[in-house]
Amino acid sequence: MTNLRFIGACVFGLVLCGSAAAAQDFDRYREFELGSAVGAVSTLTGVAESELKPIHQRPALIQELTWRPRYGARSPAGGTESVEQIVFNFYDGRVFRLTVDYDRKQTEGLTDADMIDAISVVYGSPAKPVAPRRRQSAATRDDDLGTRIAEWGDESRSVALYRRSTYAINFTLVMTAEPVAALARTAAARAEVLDAREAPQREAARQKKEADDRRAAEEKARSTNKPTFRP
Repeated sequence: MTNLRFIGACVFGLVLCGSAAAAQDFDRYREFELGSAVGAVSTLTGVAESELKPIHQRPALIQELTWRPRYGARSPAGGTESVEQIVFNFYDGRVFRLTVDYDRKQTEGLTDADMIDAISVVYGSPAKPVAPRRRQSAATRDDDLGTRIAEWGDESRSVALYRRSTYAINFTLVMTAEPVAALARTAAARAEVLDAREAPQREAARQKKEADDRRAAEEKARSTNKPTFRP
């Protein structure tokens, strides 16, 4: 556990100490930045730290926080916000991934090319067109983001645009500190092994607690009812 935390801190240092130009391009989405602490994200979004969802506690702390701009304290004036929600994933208290789901009404009618052009204004020309494929399973978010249609970035940080078609088309942008994401996947895999190993003990403890609680409730009812019962 100590080694994972130490390596994670070192990786964050390497990710955030890259060239200023690269960091400007691929580390930032609007006012949010990869490597930001939980408190900084809470302040910017207005979402309390108590809303953090724990994903895994060990061997590293992995958490998730969801912000819905339209319904939060910082909802945009006029209802023109294009973002439906942003999911922030944290590794030991630092952001390593942002998943931006765009509002369907705000992207209705837009083609893949339209979205790529819009994102390119911020991050420059994308890498050469990518072959459609499914996103790798993430340690912290299991839902299918759809087909990857464009990507930007380098070996340390990536920005990828996805399209998902169900009854309507919607688009998702994912920004990732790749080395830290790899650590998160390793930690998540280890956590699942530990959870499986300890599951029988936890289940036994749960059953014992339920039995103890039931006996305590019965004893309390007995002590209340026995003196007053009349046949």
